[in-house]
Amino acid sequence: MPKQFSDLGISAPILKAINELKFTVPTEIQQKTIPLLLSNTTDLVGLAKTGTGKTAAFGLPILQLIDTNLSVIQVVILVPTRELGQQIFKNLESFAKFLPEVSIAATCGGIPIKPQIERLSLPTHIVVATPGRLIDLIQRKAINLKETRFLVLDEADEMVTILKEGLDEIVAELPKNHYTFLFSATMPGTIKQLIQNYLNKNVVQVSANMETIGNQGIDHEYIVVDPIEKLDVLMHFLNTKEGERGIIFCKTKAAVNKLAKNLAINRFSSGALHGSLSQGIRDRIMEQFREGHINILVATDLAARGIDVKEISYVVNYHLPDVYEAYVHRSGRTARAGAKGLSLTVLQPEEVIEIADFEKELGIKFTQFKKPTVASIEENNTLLWAKQIFKTKPNHDVDAELKTKIKTVFHHLTKDELIEKLLANYLLQNKNEPLEKPVKKLKKK
Repeated sequence: MPKQFSDLGISAPILKAINELKFTVPTEIQQKTIPLLLSNTTDLVGLAKTGTGKTAAFGLPILQLIDTNLSVIQVVILVPTRELGQQIFKNLESFAKFLPEVSIAATCGGIPIKPQIERLSLPTHIVVATPGRLIDLIQRKAINLKETRFLVLDEADEMVTILKEGLDEIVAELPKNHYTFLFSATMPGTIKQLIQNYLNKNVVQVSANMETIGNQGIDHEYIVVDPIEKLDVLMHFLNTKEGERGIIFCKTKAAVNKLAKNLAINRFSSGALHGSLSQGIRDRIMEQFREGHINILVATDLAARGIDVKEISYVVNYHLPDVYEAYVHRSGRTARAGAKGLSLTVLQPEEVIEIADFEKELGIKFTQFKKPTVASIEENNTLLWAKQIFKTKPNHDVDAELKTKIKTVFHHLTKDELIEKLLANYLLQNKNEPLEKPVKKLKKK
């Protein structure tokens, strides 16, 4: 019989909360980590892929270790992005539903600092923060970490640069005998250096098998396309996933904007997410995605961190990521909480050779996704055109006399005859149209 959370030493109020959240069997990283953190005797490094339940792995024991008799900050959790910070903050609040005395605050960048300073003037036990904002608060003397017992570095591989620059300043504010818990999906040399510099020499390292609950359900596939047909193939794929939610990753902000514009032209329910957007816009798009008001998110790597939506059925790597770690985080957005998911990478012919390196480095196996035929893509493009017409809002500003003249032209046609003529006109006019109007028609070879 698999272990239960109650077997790990979790207290009754927290068990009640996670039972309501339908948490039943702890994941491997949770089974290995929770008892160690509850023992409160060591620094710890947890290595596990995205989607394996790392937040609960450190969040549940940390909540249990809070001394509510002390109105001081006892835990600082550092995260790479505000999106991830907000996700962890919400998760912790859910876990602490029956611990009303525990006070949790989020102090992340991208939003005004003054309300956060005011919040920190109230009793606070746990602070979730981005490194830059925490350093800002320290420099303003707006936060007191002199009695902080635990420092958590979550998704540390995504914060390496800023941690190298600012961790000294943060650690200097902590008591000498604090504990550090570092969690990461990958273990590059820079992270090993951080561990050596900032964690106890007797640090305990735990890792979850590559075949984790969050990743065993992912099908890793690739499709090979010529540059001229890339958008057409993507549109065909998205039409096969109509009604499902997914994320398309691009390498640059410009590519995100361009692709999002094409999706909008073709009436896909989508939104763009990248670092140059204001925090308010990013929050609104994320909320629309979480609530199911939009089905497709086009995003850069950094902006999409912290997306923990269970119903994401696919991820598309529209551009091959530069580093292996980025692929881990991208693909980990799907197949959350034991669900199934697809991670599809779109490659140009010269990039196919790189798949073997990704397989070797990440310990995964890619299979080739069948490319649609030219005829199938042309049919799909025609359907997209029809959807464009169907979803176009009537223009009530058109002159009434002109409308009457247009109606006179068509009045003797039946609906079927009008559709036949519109379709014939589309096929005639779009033989050599550029990609964006709405999508390029492939030439038969």
